Amino acid sequence: MMTMSAKPKTHASVVTPLKSQKPSKFSSLTLIGWREWVALPQLGVERMKAKIDTGARTSALHAWDIEPFEKDGAPWVRFSLHPIQRNNRTVVTCAAAVMDRRLVRNTGGKQEMRYVIETGVTLGTVSWPIELTLTNRDKMGFRLLLGRTALKNRFLINPGRSYIATRT
Repeated sequence: MMTMSAKPKTHASVVTPLKSQKPSKFSSLTLIGWREWVALPQLGVERMKAKIDTGARTSALHAWDIEPFEKDGAPWVRFSLHPIQRNNRTVVTCAAAVMDRRLVRNTGGKQEMRYVIETGVTLGTVSWPIELTLTNRDKMGFRLLLGRTALKNRFLINPGRSYIATRT
């Protein structure tokens, strides 16, 4: 009985070392998780949970009793919000200048007209102005959604972690 042992074919592969690269533009970005604590100081909100949502273009704040009015000839809006998730007892009443009214597609895919305001936000040690649309997010898990326009060129997001920027 004759056995033949076939040698497996081998291919020579050349591994080239990686070239030394310049530091990534991402190395200067603050790392955050898929949800974070933020403050909206101009609206009187010291601490509020926000969902970091790169799938949403615009940022949205849960608001109700939305009432437009004029101040010094400019359009303003007065509204109420619940800054604490799953707590309807704590109410903050706010007023802000109206930047715009926009047609925005909601989570369900329907378009709705929303007021747009600009306010400051603080996430970790980073503060900057953002545009927020005002909408009823009562049925949603988070009262504040930070969309990709607000996050662009500021943060690197780890979708598997939470509250990275606010840990002490």
